[in-house]
Order: sequence, then structure tokens, then C-alpha cells
Amino acid sequence: MSLLPLLSPSPPLSLCPRIQDEAGSCVCANLGVGAASYVNCDVTSEDDVAAAVDHIVATFGALDIMFNNTGVSGPTCYNVRDSGKADFERVLAANLVAPFLGTKHAARVMVPVRRGGCIIGTSSAATAVTGVSSYGYAYVKRVLVALTENAAAELGRHGIRVNYVSPAGVATPLTMRYMGLEAEAFERAMEAIANLKGVGTLRADKVAAAVLFLASDDARIISSS
Repeated sequence: MSLLPLLSPSPPLSLCPRIQDEAGSCVCANLGVGAASYVNCDVTSEDDVAAAVDHIVATFGALDIMFNNTGVSGPTCYNVRDSGKADFERVLAANLVAPFLGTKHAARVMVPVRRGGCIIGTSSAATAVTGVSSYGYAYVKRVLVALTENAAAELGRHGIRVNYVSPAGVATPLTMRYMGLEAEAFERAMEAIANLKGVGTLRADKVAAAVLFLASDDARIISSS
């Protein structure tokens, strides 16, 4: 089973992640030669995304799972009058253009195989809770749901499942910088407003577990739309 590695964009914003070459190479080294491959990729560039997908197919023979997991928040601004067009467009590129390109080029290599595949995106609780994120972030996460459902309706005939996860706040470096809180304080704040109590703190590994379930054969009849 081939899995396209998590690839991060690098638009010029302090709150946007850079392409993490060292971390990607370290993960591959830990997994072992032949088990993983890292590709430097600007996920807002169609040429880069297409080349990354082609590399996976050439290296592993097929692409079975695409996880579109890019996410940037942009500046901490909740006032539409102060929101900048350039900042909005950077968030749009990283959070929506990138998943579109990932979905497009995953489908490009999955459809001809005619044996299925799985495409997963990352939305956000910001699709249901208003006033807690920047305008760009709230916009793109809602549109990502529509992108997912449209792709699911089209690609289902080829046996390709398309889904998304929509987690609440998780204490990642990006969200902690955005909120100006350390991990413990951030998690306390999220637990205080959570409607589901007594199940523990939502952390990145639990979101990853949900993604792995959607990518597994146990979820072979689950697709959006």
C-alpha cells in the first residue's frame, strides 16, 4: 500500500509552515529504505504535486491513499474590515488549492487502475462554529467539504472513496501560535468548550487514527455524499 507523504506548503507568512525537508528525510530514515520516500513539494504548485504523485507511482507501483493535510490559518484577525486580500489568498492557496490539486492528481493515477483508492482531506470544526477563526480559514474549510463531496460523487463509480475529517482544536505548533497558548492551556480551553466529556484530550494521534480508519479496508463502504 502506497501513501503519499505529508507535504507542507511554504508561502511567505510567519504562521505558515515551511517545507520540512529535514523532518521528512528523518521519517523516511526511521521507516527504513524502501518503506518510504520523501519529496520536496510546494503543494500550491500543480507541477510539484503532479511530480510528487508520479514519483510515488514510479517508486511503489501505485498510489492507494492520498491524504490532503495542508493547513494554514493566516494572521489572527476576526475583523473583515482589517482582513487583507493577500493573506486571504495565501490561506486559500494552501488550504483549498492544494487539496484540489492533490485530489486531481490522485484521481489521475487512481482511475486508470480501476481498482479503487482513497482520498482524505482535513476540514475543521470551524465549518460548524463561527467567529473562532480568520475569514480565509473559515471559508476554505467549508468549501473543502463541498470539494470532497463533489469528488466522492464523481469518483465513486471508479471505486475511489473520498472523505474528510473535521477535528476540533488540536494543540499543534500552528494552532498554538495562532491562539498564543502553550499546549496545556490550549487543551484546557478546548476541553472546557467540548460537548463530549470524559473521553480524554483530543490530540493529533487521535485524528491520525481516524484518518487511518478511513483509509483502511474497515471503511471500504464509507464515502462522502
